[in-house]
Amino acid sequence: MVTVAEVEAAAERIAGHVVRTPTVPSPGLSDFLGAPVTVKLELLQRTGSFKARGATAKLLALGEAERAAGVVAVSGGNHGIATAVMAGALGIGATVVMPRSAPDRAVAVAEAAGANVVLADTMDEAFALVDAFRAKGLALVHPFDDPVVIAAQGTVGLEFAQDAGELTDVLVSIGGGGLISGVAAALHELRPGVRVWGVETEGARAMSEALASGGPVPVELSSIVSTLSAPSASPLTYEHVSALVTDVLTVSDAEAVRGTLDLADHAKVWAEPAAGCLLPAARRVLERVGGDARLGLVVCGGNATTADVAAWADRFGLRRPLPERP
Repeated sequence: MVTVAEVEAAAERIAGHVVRTPTVPSPGLSDFLGAPVTVKLELLQRTGSFKARGATAKLLALGEAERAAGVVAVSGGNHGIATAVMAGALGIGATVVMPRSAPDRAVAVAEAAGANVVLADTMDEAFALVDAFRAKGLALVHPFDDPVVIAAQGTVGLEFAQDAGELTDVLVSIGGGGLISGVAAALHELRPGVRVWGVETEGARAMSEALASGGPVPVELSSIVSTLSAPSASPLTYEHVSALVTDVLTVSDAEAVRGTLDLADHAKVWAEPAAGCLLPAARRVLERVGGDARLGLVVCGGNATTADVAAWADRFGLRRPLPERP
């Protein structure tokens, strides 16, 4: 299990390379949800998501020979962007393997940063391709199954604990579980008593299935939310979540996109559905814990384009009509 001391050491290591993102009350979301809400705006992080933290920590931990050989990463979008951009900044060659379902913008940004981008038909195939690159001597920058990465993602929780007012419940999106593992580890020590809730989409339930099965199992992926689409949790992230997380909630893709629109309307932030899924889940948390809750939301990323969100909104019939003039 990652300790708060390891999270604090990671914070020192990555300081100067990443942004200490704002932790602020959201009056708009507080009114919308009917409870005080504080947001951690990781969408303002370098590369547009929290992934810059873990990628930077892993890259900085490499030895000289590993840096010279280069690295490989597998990603549904944000981890690939983060690895490509941060590796480029540090002068390290990077190969990023993504499924064809990854957003076009993620592929374009990774290539613009100098990475060699390889596309696979599915996320399972993307993970399998990584083994071939590792056999050629490239060091793996795993998106979640690495204590170095988890500790660095835990710096989100460290900053939340240091910067937020009183909280009772913190909601965190889950792909493979690296972010929630680190955040839960930090909050468990620094804010004892705060409940941590995970959120997944129905077509990307790696952690929910792991909890139901008593350990990681392969899952069939069908969610539009590629940035949450891990083919399975890992034993390491499962261990953290099963020990430290109150529950993992599941929302539909349509609810996640609706949440993205609601974040724009009520929080005035442009997030991706991986963060939008927190809003419908927050309503369920409030139903379970009562009206005295004070919520914290980790707005994990903002790398969806207006065209992406418009297409998803049309797909799910979520377009709001303009109000009529009086």
